[in-house]
Amino acid sequence: MGAAYGTAKSGVGVASMGVMRPELVMKSIVPVVMAGVLGIYGLIIAVIISTGINPKAKSYYLFDGYAHLSSGLACGLAGLSAGMAIGIVGDAGVRYCDLIVLGNFFFLAIF
Repeated sequence: MGAAYGTAKSGVGVASMGVMRPELVMKSIVPVVMAGVLGIYGLIIAVIISTGINPKAKSYYLFDGYAHLSSGLACGLAGLSAGMAIGIVGDAGVRYCDLIVLGNFFFLAIF
């Protein structure tokens, strides 16, 4: 959800940049890519969790279930908040790149 929100919000900024300054569209696509990477983090956690489950074993301990749930929730909530932050910063940074230096925007988007 966070990656989708970040991509959509940053995409709106890129679309407005295409109207205002078409020569900067390729430079302003960075927030969209950064938001898309968040989905890959969730996929990596899902693969790690699925390899930790042994279907041939007769028992699945309660501790393992809570550990898998908490790791999925931690990754999901972090991805949601990071996606929202990337979307907001990406949209604002792309729209106002005339006012700020583009390097400062990339620094802000990374952190």
